[in-house]
Amino acid sequence: MSVNALYTDLSGYYDLLCSDVDYAAQSQAVHRLQQLFGNGGTAHLDLACGTGAHVRHFLDLGYHSSGLDINQPMLDQAAQRCPEAQFVLGDMASFSVPARQDLITCFLYSMHYNPSVAALTQCFASVYAALAVGGVFCFNAVAKDQIDNRLFATHSLAHQGSMLTFRSSWYYAGFGEQQALKLRIEKDSAVQTEQWQDEHAMVAVSFAQLTELLSPYFDVHLLAHDYEKIVPCEATAGNALLVCVKR
Repeated sequence: MSVNALYTDLSGYYDLLCSDVDYAAQSQAVHRLQQLFGNGGTAHLDLACGTGAHVRHFLDLGYHSSGLDINQPMLDQAAQRCPEAQFVLGDMASFSVPARQDLITCFLYSMHYNPSVAALTQCFASVYAALAVGGVFCFNAVAKDQIDNRLFATHSLAHQGSMLTFRSSWYYAGFGEQQALKLRIEKDSAVQTEQWQDEHAMVAVSFAQLTELLSPYFDVHLLAHDYEKIVPCEATAGNALLVCVKR
């Protein structure tokens, strides 16, 4: 099953899949980063916005927010959640905006959905063109050279008479520019057990590579992946929050 087929067929489960995500804390943290590093503007675009959960919080923080995603069923849900926002179907590797943005975000490691380093580079160029001077581009990333293929994250919750279990893990073979995000969703009810599995091909980069790709466009701040405090990322960290300020 392809990435888009999974998210199209199971778009109704997406918010459940991400039920352990603290959208409010993430949005508030990036708002603080925009205040510290940015130009003070409130025009905001969320790339790979999914069902619009982050957009909802930015709207409530006073931003004029919009979202872009490659999946229409996700955008349909986002429009219901955030009727005052504009949502556009598109590829974050190549997009344009009608007006310059002050803040562009990409949460939940979705920047890795760019399929190659070339596409990632094109995405960064598109972000640069879409930002106003002094605007902030903020996203989180995982370092390919720090991935432990044995680790996985899992959580379960009850939903409409069934128990849903979600499991995700990163996998990197140790070479090349692709890694995988492995997903499994299991639905147990009194009648049957259903299971969906997929493996998403995603771009693999080190933090040194990311910094090199971003540096022609931005002043890059590599921060610890911690939405409660602002501290530099340690050299051995496996994930990070990148704050990139357009020159």
